[in-house]
Amino acid sequence: MTAVLASLGACTGLETLRQASEPNDLYLLTPKSTFSSSLPRIQKQIVVQEPTATAAVNTDQIAVQPTPLQVQYLPRARWVDRAPLIVQALLVESYENSGRVSAVGRSTVGLRPDYVIVPDLREFQGIVVNQDGESSTVRVEVRMNIKIVDEFDDKIIASNSFQENVIAKSNQTEDLVTAFDVALGKTMRDAVEWSIRRISTHTANNPRSF
Repeated sequence: MTAVLASLGACTGLETLRQASEPNDLYLLTPKSTFSSSLPRIQKQIVVQEPTATAAVNTDQIAVQPTPLQVQYLPRARWVDRAPLIVQALLVESYENSGRVSAVGRSTVGLRPDYVIVPDLREFQGIVVNQDGESSTVRVEVRMNIKIVDEFDDKIIASNSFQENVIAKSNQTEDLVTAFDVALGKTMRDAVEWSIRRISTHTANNPRSF
């Protein structure tokens, strides 16, 4: 798709009908599969909740901000699901891929957890940082806050935020999606490693809680 950002403006008349009749391209993102070899093993069950997010992010549309106060979406391009559900599924798979967690699942599967991961997806969009005619530079920003809840004591034991910014190679849809994948992957890696270490420390310091 050439000059994606140039086509973000509103369409009218026959052009609107033509675009509405064209199928959307669906895009996937991938879980993180490589982690530090020094991660401790935790014999605990973890549940990952669906991330909270603003209405601008809680959608299957791919968000781009042409200005700081404006949100638009790429035409004829969609995520395969709402962004928070994608992130939840990929976090679960990333914990599994770490090989350091006894069991992990979504909050909807009925697992009785020792710990609950509560994510808040605060940034998940491209930011236009430079635009010159049809040429533009887009920085993809992913920012997520993670809270760890000890289910035995029903309290938050730790909270931290993780952010990655990646400059897309071009403003083509495929390059923007690749930048999303890289930014989200790095964010999830940091969040998973941090939370496993915090849970390990908390378990060691609170043996009578389990």
